[in-house]
Amino acid sequence: MPRYPRDFRGYGANAPDAQWPGGAKIAVSLVLNYEEGGENNILHGDGQSEAFLSDIAGAAPWPGMRHWNMESIYDYGARAGFWRLHRLFTGMNIPVTIYGVASALARSPEQVAAMKAAGWEIASHGLKWVDHRDMPIEEERRQIAEAIRLHTEVVGSPPRGWYTGRCSVNTVDLTAETGVLDWISDTYDDDLPYWREVGARDQLIIPYTLEANDMRFATAPGYIEGEQFFTYLKDSFDTLYAEGEAGRAKMFSIGLHCRLIGRPGKIAGLKRFLDYAKSHNGVWFPRRIEIADHWKKTHPHKRFERPSQMGQARFVARFGSIFEHSPWIAERAFDLELGPAHDSAIGLHNALARMFRSASHAERMGVLTAHPDLAGKLAAAKRLTAESTQEQASAALDALTDAERAQFQELNAAYVAKHGFPFIIAVRDNSKDSILAAFQTRIGNDTDTEFATACAQVERIAELRLKDLLP
Repeated sequence: MPRYPRDFRGYGANAPDAQWPGGAKIAVSLVLNYEEGGENNILHGDGQSEAFLSDIAGAAPWPGMRHWNMESIYDYGARAGFWRLHRLFTGMNIPVTIYGVASALARSPEQVAAMKAAGWEIASHGLKWVDHRDMPIEEERRQIAEAIRLHTEVVGSPPRGWYTGRCSVNTVDLTAETGVLDWISDTYDDDLPYWREVGARDQLIIPYTLEANDMRFATAPGYIEGEQFFTYLKDSFDTLYAEGEAGRAKMFSIGLHCRLIGRPGKIAGLKRFLDYAKSHNGVWFPRRIEIADHWKKTHPHKRFERPSQMGQARFVARFGSIFEHSPWIAERAFDLELGPAHDSAIGLHNALARMFRSASHAERMGVLTAHPDLAGKLAAAKRLTAESTQEQASAALDALTDAERAQFQELNAAYVAKHGFPFIIAVRDNSKDSILAAFQTRIGNDTDTEFATACAQVERIAELRLKDLLP
């Protein structure tokens, strides 16, 4: 069976209210990447020099050689940039989360001491600041374990959060499998935290950013001056703050690097933004661990049985009655490319409806004729399906007077005699009176029009039934 793993639905149209502490309208998460001393370098056992995120235009790796200019730019981040940022954040009493490459932290004891003294969260940024794209899964698993071990040894406590950055398709699952991380940030797919099910583990994901990120000073298209960075941060902040005022509070992640934003001409834009953000009421500056703790308490994960993860027998047993007495629709839908998008009522309805729409005219006619007459003999004999019984009761069709019942039976007979299938309407969208009015109007339609109308009503009935079962 084809299954599609990417999740395009997310929270859908109705994201949860974040309910940030104190009624904050926005959570501004400042992240400082500490990579200096963990980058590609033959001194670190790598085969080439670093070529990523520096002020060297068009940088390329130097195989088997040290790149003195590249090294000195990274060194600037540790020697000068870090301390400029440390003074800025501590002076403004703004806590940050460090994404610390374990091998870089091990080479920077004074910076680690300063991070701890400031009360900053030190999360793991992997063992080395290298590309994991082509790394064999077992080697990546080994490096994750070693990063946690070394981090714990250097910092004095294990990391509670993780961000690899230059990750592989396996990274999120591998880090979740460790079972020790409160949050993982190797995604860029939302403005709110969310839960990801990895085996038996419910893993909290706190998405990160590559656009509200000073890395754009070193990539094209990117920022050229601090004012551009400030403008982008301000515009993002204003949009998210307005959403928070409307009851849809979000998270605003900002990514920083010592060797980039730590330069004098760049940090000025950041400081201007921080002054601007702090001038507003209802702004929360949390470390990411505080976001994680809040989310776990306020929005705990709730598992449910997901259609895309069911076996065929269970899938058909669960959804075979959605289209009246027509389990073949569910049987065919099971073979579609189902994924997280189909784990909702709307998503699964689309899959089932596709099979109904693509069926032959005779097959669709069979679905129509499988529906019972409204308030007909089957209802009187209590032989309706459970779904049909509840639906007819919702419009009080189970409590008709003798005269009303006779009227329904007369209309049913006339409709079937003309069109060859029962009158079908989504009862839960109607009242007894509106059903009678539709009955009297539609009985005069031509059969082709009524066939199309009845099929649309069958789909609507299926949608309502699925909404009773799925989010």
